[in-house]
Amino acid sequence: MDRMLVVVFDNESKAYEGKKALLQLDAEGSINVYAYAVLAKHADGTATVKQGDDSGPVGTLIGTALGSLIGLLGGPIGLAIGATAGLAAGGAADLNNARIGEDFIDDVIKVLLPNRVAVVAEIEEEWTTPVDTRMEAIGGSVFRRALADVKQTIHEENVAAMKADLAQMKAEHAKAHADRKAKLQEKINQLDSKIQAQLQKAKDRREAAERQAEAKVQMLRTRAAAAKAKAS
Repeated sequence: MDRMLVVVFDNESKAYEGKKALLQLDAEGSINVYAYAVLAKHADGTATVKQGDDSGPVGTLIGTALGSLIGLLGGPIGLAIGATAGLAAGGAADLNNARIGEDFIDDVIKVLLPNRVAVVAEIEEEWTTPVDTRMEAIGGSVFRRALADVKQTIHEENVAAMKADLAQMKAEHAKAHADRKAKLQEKINQLDSKIQAQLQKAKDRREAAERQAEAKVQMLRTRAAAAKAKAS
């Protein structure tokens, strides 16, 4: 099962031990690690993806569920991103993109207090004992949540509502006097632009999800081929 994993530690040294243990579990075949980062929460409430870390085998964090989760965990003050993380400040802090519930964010934030550090990862695991055992031995507090399917329902309802408004405005425009037509046309143009932007956003989100899924499949194929070659 694909899951989002957050393991909170008291300090940076322990967090790097946790990251190393996570990658060891991946090498052993106990789990698959798709992407990861080390996130430090500072005394002022900001958070930093530590420099020197990469984002795991899937590639950069831009547009991924992991990138969105990191943005959300950065908190309301903002997110200071390490130069090598491949993210822009204020990156996708969106629950829909993160594909996890708001309650999960709340649970993590209660423990990810200032001056604590977390290992954040997108993984596949069949059972929880391997990760829990390793992380708890280092002193980490483990949070996990299965990744939900990309949700389109709310988006589709919003677009449908805007299209209904657009149809109404066009009907009014057809019957309006000349002085009113110009104002209605301006509103029609603005609303149509919003609809097109929403449709493009949905397309971009679908394409990003497809790219991530293909990257995961390719990673697993490469590992399977390497394991087969090693065994032969």
